[in-house]
Amino acid sequence: MIDRRFISSFDAWFVVVVLLILSLGVLSIYTVTYTVAPKAHGAIYTKQVIWIFLGLIVFFIAASIDYHEIARFSTFLYAAGVVLLILVLLVGRTGMGARRWISLGFFDLQPSEWIKLIVIIVLARYFSNRSHPRGLSLLELLVPVLWVGVPLILVLKQPDLGTALVLLFIPTVMIALVGLRSRTAGFSVLVSLMAFPFIWEIFWNVLKPYQRNRLIAFINPAVDPTGHGYHALQSKIAIGSGGLFGKGLFGGTQSQLKFLPEGHTDFVFSVFAEEWGFVGVLVLLTLYFLLIWWGIDAANKAKDHLGVFMAVGVVSMLVFYLAVNIGMTLGVAPVVGVPLPLMSYGGNSILTTMAGLGLLLNIKIRRFMLFY
Repeated sequence: MIDRRFISSFDAWFVVVVLLILSLGVLSIYTVTYTVAPKAHGAIYTKQVIWIFLGLIVFFIAASIDYHEIARFSTFLYAAGVVLLILVLLVGRTGMGARRWISLGFFDLQPSEWIKLIVIIVLARYFSNRSHPRGLSLLELLVPVLWVGVPLILVLKQPDLGTALVLLFIPTVMIALVGLRSRTAGFSVLVSLMAFPFIWEIFWNVLKPYQRNRLIAFINPAVDPTGHGYHALQSKIAIGSGGLFGKGLFGGTQSQLKFLPEGHTDFVFSVFAEEWGFVGVLVLLTLYFLLIWWGIDAANKAKDHLGVFMAVGVVSMLVFYLAVNIGMTLGVAPVVGVPLPLMSYGGNSILTTMAGLGLLLNIKIRRFMLFY
């Protein structure tokens, strides 16, 4: 049901910040892909604009429907998400060494993108329905571990290392918010240390050879500068060449001369930094800071625990993607195929990020509700 107070409580500045970041993303994508021949459905930057338009629709839908109503369908959403992840492994489309998409003809659905939001909603409902004054007991901790474990294993099988890492990060933040009993914390640490060699062995064997080489190249990119270390080295060169004020639109040598791979997806930050320089990066990071601050404020002002956990989950997802994407462009994090929120090209990424931001607005709008 759509709440009539949606318009009166609408935060226009939040939307302005989102639109500014989206606009900078489209501009960066345009400058690095405008010479690329259009594919079947149009130029890359044109398709990004279409995804943004659809993302805005998703944003307003996610903001309009009471988040309590959304939470009531969390179990159904979770089941649907797991089924789609299984279908990906059975009939999914393979690309770039991974099987992650279900082709729908007009759109390639990536269930691993959507499962992040679903896990946030499921865990938020679970934690908010119970009181944990002393923190989680071992049995209470086992439930969210199982909720996360099933999609995590399916995502690793694709493999999608970036999404797998965020699926670990989000629950960790949410569990930290609830807290653990001292015995539970001690037991968890002990089990984690004992199981780490076995988990690492399984994790390493699941990875594709190119993903293993990326992790090795992260430690020393110079070991294979023209191969697996190429992305990281070219990214750092691009960011450094931007200087203080940048080289201007279409002026970046690394991006325009195609030395920098994936300039419209994983390394769009490098393209932006080369063209806009250190000053431009400061402006962009300020916009992202405002977005994160607004999300934290939504969590602080949420009317109930469900809103708090949902907001914290969405904010932790955004923080993870920001930190890892910018980190890997600077060479301080391994290249794991993580998009830059609102800027990297990709329909699934735009839609899920906009849905998450819509949930944040949803929570803040309904902070004055008296009854549920």
